[in-house]
Amino acid sequence: MIRLATLAAAAAFMAAFPAVAQAPRDGAHDFDFDLGVWKTHIVRRLDPLGGSGATVELNGTVTVRKLWDGRAQVEEIEADGPKGHWEGMTVFLYDPQAHQWSMNFANSAAGKFATPMIGSFTDGRGELIGTDVIDGRPILVRAVWSNIAPATHTYQESYSADGGHTWQVAFTATKTRA
Repeated sequence: MIRLATLAAAAAFMAAFPAVAQAPRDGAHDFDFDLGVWKTHIVRRLDPLGGSGATVELNGTVTVRKLWDGRAQVEEIEADGPKGHWEGMTVFLYDPQAHQWSMNFANSAAGKFATPMIGSFTDGRGELIGTDVIDGRPILVRAVWSNIAPATHTYQESYSADGGHTWQVAFTATKTRA
């Protein structure tokens, strides 16, 4: 009987104080770790959805600078591999209302932005999701930043052709401070 009275008193006490909603975390500086000049080692799977393990490796430099007090960043990528020189550019934009980042990538050969990926950081891990089409098949694309430390981090891109049930790694870049 005492236990029921205690529970009833606790419930009445909690009902007297409305729950305090936590303000959404401001992630405007989530990508600050990436600012500066990096050496990159890239491993790209040639056919990530076809089951082949064949890869190509590239090495190069990534330069990242911030704009708009850190709410935007531009990343310039230059790498060399067996097929020659490759250049890419990524524009990251922070949406303060949604508390999310968009990643907008273009390579120099295509000369246009791909469909943006959208997402955020949780517990030191960034994850953005987008869509693309490969060989006429619509896919999901997941970008993940992990193993973040002052002098290194990993960027990995994975593809899913089954709505996100399974993922195949397509691209991994290991970056170390230059």
